Amino acid sequence: MMTFSICVREHYENDDGESHRRFGVAVTTRIPGVGTLCPFVSENGAVATQSLVNVDLGRDGIRYVDDGLGVEDALEALLNADDGASQRQLHGVDADGAFVFSGEDCGDWFGHHEHDHFTVAGNLLVGESVLEATADTYAECAVHETGDPWTGPRSVSEAAETEPLAKRLIDALAAGHLEGGDKREHLPVQSAAVVVTTTEEFAVDPPYNDLRIDATETPIADLRRTYDLALEGYADTLALYEEAYEEDSLEDADEPE
Repeated sequence: MMTFSICVREHYENDDGESHRRFGVAVTTRIPGVGTLCPFVSENGAVATQSLVNVDLGRDGIRYVDDGLGVEDALEALLNADDGASQRQLHGVDADGAFVFSGEDCGDWFGHHEHDHFTVAGNLLVGESVLEATADTYAECAVHETGDPWTGPRSVSEAAETEPLAKRLIDALAAGHLEGGDKREHLPVQSAAVVVTTTEEFAVDPPYNDLRIDATETPIADLRRTYDLALEGYADTLALYEEAYEEDSLEDADEPE
């Protein structure tokens, strides 16, 4: 599967001053339905599996992380047991570390980058600039960790204070896409997805944290438009039903007159 993706972790404080962490994956490719195959996210980590996809690497990888295994140990163990490892790309992050792997038989151009709190990887791309643009765009608006991730100071860019992680991940994909992205131009039907999970609890879960475009010729534009509509719908839902969800009763819904 001709793909590029980004996995990230962020530690942050909400408006109440509570420390939380969130993980996210964003991915796009020139086949349909990438959101069913590649991104795996929980409140403990984020994993992306691609190239000749083995979905079990992502599914089991995030399960092992949830069970307390470090992401590096979890993904290495799965690759060691995978006879097709030379054709896989696998990367991810957990609360403390990161892991990246590109098998030697992935389609050219392929490669990966590991950063302090995020990873990027891709195969069958027009070149390394796709990953560089993706990484640079995210890094410019990332929530940066400084000191202890739960209690120490943290530096947050102005954009990161105002934009949800899902939006910033879509922007990172868009930057890679503009660099040329996946080189298989003879495959017009594409897909894209973004998934974010956080330790923070909401009365109504933000719908923009789990979005997929399964089949289109304009995956990034469509994903961005879907995000905008989901954000608008979320705001409308909170205005009308937040109290009802908190009380678990439609009697508390503030229906319009």
